[in-house]
Amino acid sequence: MTRTELSQYLSDFLQISKYKDYAPNGLQVEGKTEISTIVTGVTACQALIDQAIALEADAILVHHGFFWKGEAQVITGMKQRRIKSLLNNDINLFGYHLPLDGHPMLGNNAELARQLDIVGAEAVEGVAQGLIWQGRLDKPITAKAFSARLNQVLDRCALHIGNEDELIDTLAWCTGGAQDYIDIAADLGVDAFISGEVSERTYHSAIELGIHYFSAGHHATERYGIQALGEHLAREFNLEHHFVDINNPV
Repeated sequence: MTRTELSQYLSDFLQISKYKDYAPNGLQVEGKTEISTIVTGVTACQALIDQAIALEADAILVHHGFFWKGEAQVITGMKQRRIKSLLNNDINLFGYHLPLDGHPMLGNNAELARQLDIVGAEAVEGVAQGLIWQGRLDKPITAKAFSARLNQVLDRCALHIGNEDELIDTLAWCTGGAQDYIDIAADLGVDAFISGEVSERTYHSAIELGIHYFSAGHHATERYGIQALGEHLAREFNLEHHFVDINNPV
């Protein structure tokens, strides 16, 4: 398919116009016109770009791309090296941030629920651009047991704040750096809230709000959406797809 066709399809499929975001969603660096091989990954780091070059990719699709609000506008240093690598190899870079978090079929929140066997998963409408999801476990389990499930599924040692012997039934979650949504989760009346990152203040909020909190890793909670998107494109358009997971313990 052509670059233009892929860009338009993803714009419509991910409904990028719905979101007020911190970076441009869509084509960020222009490469070759025809696309047959795509690489997906969480972040457009140099290691991912190098892997894409080795795989002779025509396009890279990521969750964390370039040109974030508040960052330096000049293209120097690390940013210059990354962009130079893309341009020298004629590789397109597409980035999808909040639209990939919120997509109801294969977004990060939907995929995390699938990985953790959360039932009745759905976005909380009218709150935080629909980026907070809620659901329940098939049966209540202790916080300790749920920590073990997180650790096994995500291959991370999740941080838990709360009494490990208490039962957990209902949950809210938002992948990535969403720890400050804990107040909203508490207002929903759920037993626990999951996000990727944690802040010092999160501990006090969890204790005082009486809600279990699990920090499961920014990268770990956001590996699945971009991979699912690549697999979807491969099926729909007969593209060659490689998901490249550049390990990140954060």
